[in-house]
Amino acid sequence: MLSALSGFTLGVSLILAIGAQNAFVLRQGLRGHHVLAVVLTCALSDAVLIVAGVAGFGVLVDTVPWIVPVFRWGGAAFLLVYGARAALSAWRGATALDPGAAAGSLGRAVATCLALTWLNPHVYLDTLLLLGSISTQAASSQLFGAGAVIASFTFFFSLGYGAALLRPLFARPAAWRVLDAGIAVVMWVIAAGLMLG
Repeated sequence: MLSALSGFTLGVSLILAIGAQNAFVLRQGLRGHHVLAVVLTCALSDAVLIVAGVAGFGVLVDTVPWIVPVFRWGGAAFLLVYGARAALSAWRGATALDPGAAAGSLGRAVATCLALTWLNPHVYLDTLLLLGSISTQAASSQLFGAGAVIASFTFFFSLGYGAALLRPLFARPAAWRVLDAGIAVVMWVIAAGLMLG
């Protein structure tokens, strides 16, 4: 049980930092658009990566070292574009949260979520390498991995559905502009870190 608790605690601490994926989940939760599909996509993707990490994906990275730079540069390019879109939205100013507004397609929401998850090199470093290597030190690597998976599901469902509590704040257009500007800055900082790292 201690292994599962350790995995849960480390999983939460790694996923808690604001990033492109979390910002997208928050936005979808605030709007109430395709929340279940988005949080399931994030949590299931994390589960796959955590299980792969615990199963020893680090060996593949050692064998095929060019994988990391490909993900790093691809992720940086994606984050630069995503940040630019958020900055443009902040500049133009979004309308207040309108519960009756069109949700956009489910396919587009899931595709964006998948791109934000799988094109982010940090997710591989955190789930495959860090969690994978630390799991080898736990009394039970399987329970450690299970704890990390539970942490992911708990976090994404809490973020996606908990965002509803912030809806009154986002009934004002200025709040959306601040959120979009913040997302743009975070995306560009992460992209810069990837390009310089």
